Amino acid sequence: MINTFYLKKAFLLSLPVMGGYLVLGFAFGLLVVSSGIAWYFATIMSLFVFAGSGQFVLIGLLAQKAPYMSILITIFLVNSRHIFYGLSFIDFFRSMGKRGYYMIFSLTDETYAMLSLIGQKPYSEEEKREISFSLSLLHQIYWVTGSTLGALFISFVPIITTGVEFSMTSLFVVILVEQLVNSKEYRVAIISLLVAFTFHFIFVGTSFLLPSLFFMLLVIFYFYVVQERRSRGE
Repeated sequence: MINTFYLKKAFLLSLPVMGGYLVLGFAFGLLVVSSGIAWYFATIMSLFVFAGSGQFVLIGLLAQKAPYMSILITIFLVNSRHIFYGLSFIDFFRSMGKRGYYMIFSLTDETYAMLSLIGQKPYSEEEKREISFSLSLLHQIYWVTGSTLGALFISFVPIITTGVEFSMTSLFVVILVEQLVNSKEYRVAIISLLVAFTFHFIFVGTSFLLPSLFFMLLVIFYFYVVQERRSRGE
């Protein structure tokens, strides 16, 4: 059962993502049909894959009729960053019981950012669990709705889809700015930016993402250890 009180709180927190996901989902639906794939696959993928950027990549691979093993490996690499996201929420998801499985499945970039934001708010542990679950569910509802509407729209009104995929990058920027405003912590963001630029020039194409995330995981772990020692007065 979903508590309507916490659902309302989650809805207010999800408004920035709602706008982005409806637009991004709509763009995804457009790309599905413009790639020659039946419109209902947009809904099916958003329900059972729900991987954001991974879905955009998946459409390109399906349109090129890539081998299934290549698709599997590519999507795994594209979404491998979620492994690092999940590490910081292992105990939290465990405390949610069976709902924790859905939390693992529904963990996207934007959801991770919002869950981190919830963790900084003065809620009780029960409130955090309820709001987080409602928030994750709302995010997927937005995505499924947007992708379905986009697929249906282009099925009846053919349009040029060039450039719509940039909306995902725009959403990432909005989420980052909101986190910086709320947390007032800029060190990790600045270091992340420098690391990303550095690794981008070292590694070819998008292969810089995984080593960048691994390096930042070490940085965040270092900050965590330092903070723990300071809190203990060491």
